[in-house]
Amino acid sequence: MRILPLLLLAACASLGAQTDYASVAQAAEDVDDRVIEWRRHVHQYPELSNREFETAKYIAAHLKELGMEVKTGVAHTGVVGILKGDLPGPTVALRADIDALPVTERADLPYASKATGEYRGETVGVMHACGHDTHVAMLMGAAQVLSERKAELPGTVVFLFQPAEEGAPIGEEGGAELMIKEGVLRDYDVEAAFGIHINSQTPVGHLNYKPGGTMAAANRFEINVHGKQAHGSTPWAGVDPITVAAQIVTGLQMIVARQSELTKEAVVISVGVMEAGVRNNIIPEEATLIGTIRTLDEDMKQDVFQRIRQTATSIAEASGATVDVTIDKGYPVTYNDPEMTERMMSTVRATLGDDQVHLVNAITGAEDFSYFALEVPSVFYFLGGMAPEMDSSEAPGHHTPDFVIDERGLKYGVQLYANLAMDYLRGQHGK
Repeated sequence: MRILPLLLLAACASLGAQTDYASVAQAAEDVDDRVIEWRRHVHQYPELSNREFETAKYIAAHLKELGMEVKTGVAHTGVVGILKGDLPGPTVALRADIDALPVTERADLPYASKATGEYRGETVGVMHACGHDTHVAMLMGAAQVLSERKAELPGTVVFLFQPAEEGAPIGEEGGAELMIKEGVLRDYDVEAAFGIHINSQTPVGHLNYKPGGTMAAANRFEINVHGKQAHGSTPWAGVDPITVAAQIVTGLQMIVARQSELTKEAVVISVGVMEAGVRNNIIPEEATLIGTIRTLDEDMKQDVFQRIRQTATSIAEASGATVDVTIDKGYPVTYNDPEMTERMMSTVRATLGDDQVHLVNAITGAEDFSYFALEVPSVFYFLGGMAPEMDSSEAPGHHTPDFVIDERGLKYGVQLYANLAMDYLRGQHGK
């Protein structure tokens, strides 16, 4: 007869309790060696998007060891862990991405990747060249820290280990969008979500954030130029799609340099693939351009789409060629809910220190965490992973063969994940 009142009293006591940040920091320190071990294992055995089979098994085994409810095969290879606190309360999600990139590692590390995979029909090196291995390890560490505090948790923490952040293979679905489509937020009544991304050019112990639009929308485009094949010695007998494609590349940059209101928001158009021909003395029939569009404003994005189609079509017509222009749906802007960002700042500062937390401008990188942010109030943070003694201008960038992370920063990610979850569940944010 007295069970319910006692439960309510316990819940109220928990809601009124303060998170012991020093205790969480010590717990993160205690598990740090294991976090580094997990990170090195995942780094040494990377897997491409929608192919993270062994990575998923590795994560799931750890979560099951902690006694959590674990769901696998989410969005093909994703893993979801559900930690239900002993006290009633809301549900919060913590997310880490798990896929690697088609990059051949050059870093001289004992755990450097030697893995290969298939990308666009070719055998490629595979590397965690964006730090997703650190995200996995930090969230595994936070899962351990939080599971040890299950008795004091008023609510549920959902751990989202998300595949295919770098984009599903062509013709496949994947990533955050597919996880949401399969009900990962709805099924567990998730109210808020938090994500962390390591940054190789921000010193260890520091954190960057921005309310509102923090990362750009990203859209893949493909332009197929159709000309007329001819012998290389008589170009006037054909229509050269290679020279047309080259002019289109230049024309696309004019959209940025002369047609976009860059004082409003940034715009980037980059061509990453240019394919044409098989022999030195044959002008081919077709050429293909593949690239990325980055925008931070919806109206500007639609304007850029229209201008790309117009520019490519007009340049082609001037030379007697034709084009097909395809622009994929892509990722939306990664939007940090301003109210949630402000409410959780006390937690962030308590974790890292006032002097280590920095308000920054938006960046033109993109993240499919943006899909979670479309569904529930969310915040996405950038955590330092650069050795403090290193010059940021010399630190290797993300998506490069020399990308490297200082592992001394991982414990801060473990702390931040854990503190954000506990403070949100306890309603302590903003106090």
